[in-house]
Amino acid sequence: MSIPLLNYKPASQNQRVAGYEVPNEDTPRSYRLEDCSGSGDLEDLIWAAYRQVFSEHAILKTNRQGNLESQLKNRSISVKDFIRGIAKSEAFYKLVVETNSNYRIVELCLKRFLGRAPYNQQETIAWSITTATKGWGGFVDSLIDSTEYQENFGEYTVPYQRRRYKDRPFNLVTPRYADYWRDKLEDERYKWGAVDNFLDMARSIKPKGVNYVTNIRLDNIQIPDMTRKENTPVPVSINTVSGFPCR
Repeated sequence: MSIPLLNYKPASQNQRVAGYEVPNEDTPRSYRLEDCSGSGDLEDLIWAAYRQVFSEHAILKTNRQGNLESQLKNRSISVKDFIRGIAKSEAFYKLVVETNSNYRIVELCLKRFLGRAPYNQQETIAWSITTATKGWGGFVDSLIDSTEYQENFGEYTVPYQRRRYKDRPFNLVTPRYADYWRDKLEDERYKWGAVDNFLDMARSIKPKGVNYVTNIRLDNIQIPDMTRKENTPVPVSINTVSGFPCR
């Protein structure tokens, strides 16, 4: 039995407040199936979907889903179902799901499927429980079939970052860039402050033998004559017990 999504209080983020920015190159572009009049426009829409879901770092030929693309071009499925199929693909699972914790997965998926960051830690925990109880497929369905997704993107619009105020765009965030992922590779990289770093450094030191070179010349040294001469008187000591002199 799966646990229903826990209640959390939405915070006031940029996408929840009306903006007054002048449109520029940072303004997100909306790709809609209704606007596609030719094959070129449809290819741009498919490319935008991959860029949103996989990020611009991972748009590879091996990640593309030929069957889903063919169905979308024939209008057999909607853009919403195309996004759902990409999210449930093996390529996305290996790239994002296998390499991250539930909290990180929730953060990435909210940005890529709903176009916003998590409101707070309570929302992250609530969605992570959904992931743990419903599985990956159930979590994807819960996001894409949500009211928020339907109100903002509907059936035929590619999800996008609804408002950009600062920082990098969502589709430029590398999936494996979290701190805990870097800590997993601590055996292969330097970790600041770890005792093992000093021990490894000490073991790597190979001291070399020291060759002492003396510059002292021995030919100028004069050794004093310490031999005893014949006329030197021999000291005599008195034995205090017997009173007789002793040599």
